[in-house]
Amino acid sequence: MKIKNNKLSVKKNTKPINRKKKASSKYLKEIIEKRFTIITIVLVTLFVIIGGRLFYLQILNSNYYTEKLSYVSEKTIESTSAPRGRIYDRNNNLLVDNEAVKTIYYKKEKDITTKEEIALSYLIAQNLEIDYANINDERLKDFYYNSNYEECRKKITDEEWDQYNKRKLDDKAIKDLIYERLDEEISKYNELDKEAAYIYYLMNKGYSYAEKIIKNKNVTEQEYAYISENIDNLKGFNTKLDWERVYLYGDTFKTILGSVSSNSQGIPSELADDYLKKGYSLDDRVGISYLEYQYEDYLKGTKAVYRLLSDNSYELLSEGKRGNDIVLTIDINLQKYLEEVLTEEVLKAKGEAGTKYYNRSFVVISDPNTGEILAMSGKQVLEKENGERYVVDYTPGVVTLPVTPGSVVKGASMMVGYKYGAIDIGTIINDECIKIKDTPEKCSWQTMGNIDDIYALQNSSNVYQYKIAIKVGGGTYEYNKALSLDESAFQKYRDMYAEFGLGKKTGIDLPVESLGYMGTSKLPGHLLDFSIGQYDTYTPIQLAQYINTIANGGEKLKPYLLKEVYKASDNDEQFGSLIYKANTTVLGHLSVEDKYIDRVREGFSAVITRGLGYGYMGNYTNSAGKTGTSQSFIDTDGDNKVDTETITSSFVGYSPSDNPKMSIVVVSPDISIPNSSQSMVTKRISAKIVNKFFELY
Repeated sequence: MKIKNNKLSVKKNTKPINRKKKASSKYLKEIIEKRFTIITIVLVTLFVIIGGRLFYLQILNSNYYTEKLSYVSEKTIESTSAPRGRIYDRNNNLLVDNEAVKTIYYKKEKDITTKEEIALSYLIAQNLEIDYANINDERLKDFYYNSNYEECRKKITDEEWDQYNKRKLDDKAIKDLIYERLDEEISKYNELDKEAAYIYYLMNKGYSYAEKIIKNKNVTEQEYAYISENIDNLKGFNTKLDWERVYLYGDTFKTILGSVSSNSQGIPSELADDYLKKGYSLDDRVGISYLEYQYEDYLKGTKAVYRLLSDNSYELLSEGKRGNDIVLTIDINLQKYLEEVLTEEVLKAKGEAGTKYYNRSFVVISDPNTGEILAMSGKQVLEKENGERYVVDYTPGVVTLPVTPGSVVKGASMMVGYKYGAIDIGTIINDECIKIKDTPEKCSWQTMGNIDDIYALQNSSNVYQYKIAIKVGGGTYEYNKALSLDESAFQKYRDMYAEFGLGKKTGIDLPVESLGYMGTSKLPGHLLDFSIGQYDTYTPIQLAQYINTIANGGEKLKPYLLKEVYKASDNDEQFGSLIYKANTTVLGHLSVEDKYIDRVREGFSAVITRGLGYGYMGNYTNSAGKTGTSQSFIDTDGDNKVDTETITSSFVGYSPSDNPKMSIVVVSPDISIPNSSQSMVTKRISAKIVNKFFELY
């Protein structure tokens, strides 16, 4: 700093000003101002649009959207289950229909109180006769709890309430304690109280606002009129025509047709998981056995759907509709005759000598070209304490009861010999008793000498099959010497048998089917037993698949009962439009040359025309088949161990032999005991059924 002219002179800063930076700041400020203006305009525009929309919704169209909003909060309700589809036989004879029944039902209203429902239950109990046999203590306690809530709360001690307040007890625990202390109260209930309690239970069962069936069995004209005339005073109660299944042919084929749950039963607990996954409610009526269960998806009806409005009225959204109609492969006239014959014959056989342990027979009739089941049945004889005999249906045994088949499977055993080169067409084998060291002799029913494959089938030679099995197993037979066989021979037999359907589930369209028993022993003697059908066991339906494979020239077909499905017609004509038609399902073809299949067919024809099967096909000798008699064992003392030897009689056949139209399987387990006369019930049944078939066809 210098002093000049008595003034302070300050040195100026000579650093140049950054004009570029100054200009950039000004530009940025302009950009921000512009963006703010744009955002302001957008926001104002949005507010105008939203304001206009609100004005439209709340002022101009308020009634419409208020109504729409109310719908959102209102309940959508399904009616009780709609009628199921009808069931017909192959000739369009109606088998199962729905019959209209007077029904009293309850549909809860929004504003009804528990007190009002209790009062209604007593009023209904006084004017309707309700079977309350299904009431139990738990439901009675529910009723008392809801009727006397404040009194019930007094059952809880101060200490327990203190624990509740400290969250050591929850609501459920409190309720459980109350219920434990209501035994005396419900013991004082009279019949009216119990009936009212059961009605209250029905009123509140399942989904709250769904229709609840109160009574649809034996509703009297007076009861129906009482409800109809007092609807205004019986809040939520009403009448309508409901349905129940009716069987137009009585008990014929009824077991396999299946059953439907009742309104009170709903979905059985054992089926609940299955049905709930499909969107059903617990109180829905559903198919619970056999075809009704198997084809539930087709047969179930479409429920009517209602909207519960705010004024407690109901608006119909969609009408209910009957389920689809199904057509079965069964010929009901043939089925009816079959059941009559079986009933007659099993009773007759039970009265014959040697049938102490016999009590049932089974029959399957099918089309060997398609796999369609034309008729099937099983009948069982039971005895009352006074010794009187009566017959019950045992048709499920056709698919669930494995039996020792005996010689009927020798067609498959012969095919094993052809396939693995143990024999060829016309191979001669000496039928003589054979003996393996340390075992009893194994013989045919008679010594036949030198025979070929046709004669072996015709007269059911066991030895012919034994010697085939020895060759397949790579063994060398010498009288009374030890026999060693390759264990793989068992699998060779089972693989070949499986090509016929033996030892495998057939795939029949029923919810249950047994596989049968497969032996585990690998002893040479058991392989020989296997070759004549005296080791593994098979069901009658497996035997049907087996004989059909022979009859049609080597194709294993899936047996089936459902032929067609139609939509329910709008004008209640017989059928609506076709939505499903079954096709023949080929599961496989025999892995042998056609000449060997033809050879077995020739042998089976010889069985009927001049062999042991003569007369089994009735008047129709231009047929083919194979008889079977096998050792079987049963438990006679109830200790779950077989202890008694019996004889099982079987027959498989088809007709005509050159162009089959039908096949038949007849099985009569435990028909006799060894060394006793054998009932010819299997032959009688088969002959009568074949004759009847060709009367119809």
